[in-house]
Amino acid sequence: MRSAKLLALLIGCAIAGGASAETVVIDGHVQLADSSVSHPGRGTTMHQVEAKFGAPQKRYPAVGKPPITRWDYPSFSVFFEFNRVVHSVVHE
Repeated sequence: MRSAKLLALLIGCAIAGGASAETVVIDGHVQLADSSVSHPGRGTTMHQVEAKFGAPQKRYPAVGKPPITRWDYPSFSVFFEFNRVVHSVVHE
């Protein structure tokens, strides 16, 4: 039951957007930590990401259906579905 509540909370936070935070697991407990790293938001196009952040350090080829592509930058990674951001992850 506790896991279901935690999952619902995390999904709600992800959908809410707006605030900039990262999910952190400390001693088995999930917490949200503020992130000051600028990174692209959900729905941003590949062209917009490259225009704002420059060329990525590494581009991985698309895999799966729908095609998921990953771009790595020094402080974050961006995951695209087709040509739109679905998630970005700030590196530690």
